[in-house]
Amino acid sequence: MAESMNDIMHPGSGSVDDLFANAPQGWSRGNAESVASGEGLDLTDDHWDVVRALQSYFSSHDSAKPRELHDALDEKFHERGGIKFLYVLFPGGPIAQGCRVAGLEPPAGSADASFGSVQ
Repeated sequence: MAESMNDIMHPGSGSVDDLFANAPQGWSRGNAESVASGEGLDLTDDHWDVVRALQSYFSSHDSAKPRELHDALDEKFHERGGIKFLYVLFPGGPIAQGCRVAGLEPPAGSADASFGSVQ
């Protein structure tokens, strides 16, 4: 018997990955790896940390504003080099490219070079 509405709507979808508790419905590591591969990225533990941070941010905010998200990421990863570190991981922009890998809709305006995309 189905234990949750997710089980009813998506039978056989399995349980939520404990490491990605805030992942959007239908997202999986396999999906992320496919998206990343298509964008020329090889995902490392650092990439997964950013994916978790993005998913967590989106799960706790009704709407994401590019500047606020940019600042939140810069602060979260400050010890590793902040936004410069994130651009090394996601050269297409830590917000725009990072959201695609995380299975999230990038916020409006995130394609602006000053808010997280250099493409």
